[in-house]
Amino acid sequence: MGSKNKLKRFEQNNTYSHVIQPGRDEILEGNFHLKGQWRNFFKNDNPIVLELGCGKGEYTTGLAKMDASRNFIGVDIKGARLWRGAKTALDENLKNVAFLRTQIELIDLIFAENEVDEIWITFPDPQIKYKRTKHRLTNKAFLDKYRFVLNDKGVVNLKTDSEFMHGYTLGILHGLGCKILYANHDIYRNEGSPNEVMDIRTFYENQYLEKGKPITYIKFTVN
Repeated sequence: MGSKNKLKRFEQNNTYSHVIQPGRDEILEGNFHLKGQWRNFFKNDNPIVLELGCGKGEYTTGLAKMDASRNFIGVDIKGARLWRGAKTALDENLKNVAFLRTQIELIDLIFAENEVDEIWITFPDPQIKYKRTKHRLTNKAFLDKYRFVLNDKGVVNLKTDSEFMHGYTLGILHGLGCKILYANHDIYRNEGSPNEVMDIRTFYENQYLEKGKPITYIKFTVN
C-alpha cells in the first residue's frame, strides 16, 4: 500500500466516531475515558466481545452481522488495516461495532475488571522463535490480562492455522488449570465446531485452506 493511501486511511479513521485511538500516555496515566464505560459508548447493556489483532476487521464485522445482540470491538495497532473494518461497519450500518487502535498488551488499562464477556484471537502471529515467546497472545502474561477484563462467565476463542500455536496454547492451558471447553485440530474435516467458527472466513484463512493447511480452534476459560 502506498504512503498516500495510508495517510488517506489515517485521516478517514480520525473522522469515524466508531474508531477510538487513545494516546499511549493517556492510557498509561490511567486517564482513558472509556475504561468501565464501554456500554455507555454503545448506548446499551449488551455483552462486549473483543477481537484482538483484528487486522482488517473481517471477524469483528462478521460476528456483528451474525449477532446484533452483542457489541464487538476490534483491537489492532495498525490503523491502515483497521480502516477496512471500520469502513465496512459504516457502509453496512453496523451499530454494534467499534474499532480500537492500540497495543493489545494495554487492554487491562483500557477495559475495567469484568467488563468484557468474550475474546476472539484469530490467526495471530505464532511467534515461533523462543525469544518471541513474550509476544504470543496466549502466553501466561496475556492470559492474566484476559482474566482481569473478562467476567466470571467469559470465554476466549483461538482460531489459527498454526499447529504450533494450537499445541502451545493447549499446553499452557493444561499447565494453568484452565478449562478447555472445546478443541479441534482441523475444523473443516472434523464436525462439531460452532457456527461462528465455520461460517466466517477471512482473506488469509481462505489462502491457508487453498494450501491445504488445517484450521484449528480452541474455546476456553481463564477464570
